[in-house]
Amino acid sequence: MPSIRPISDLRNNSNEISEFVKGTREPVFITKNGVGDMVVLSMETFEAMQAQVELYSKLGEAEARVAAGEQATDFKKFAAELRGRVHGKI
Repeated sequence: MPSIRPISDLRNNSNEISEFVKGTREPVFITKNGVGDMVVLSMETFEAMQAQVELYSKLGEAEARVAAGEQATDFKKFAAELRGRVHGKI
């Protein structure tokens, strides 16, 4: 069930909201005059969401390049090459 709070709670109960978003990793929806106004997230949750968006964007770009006829790299070959580079430097 989503947590919905009035905007006055940001001023009066900000520590409680901060603990909630950090502890549950769930957003708090803030209303202003009974209408949705903003969403509060923990930094950890926000950064994870941003990383996921970036990943999906890169996957979409790769799929578009393959669909356009660009030669794809075999994952097993790529993984083996990457392991060789990592193990060679360690």
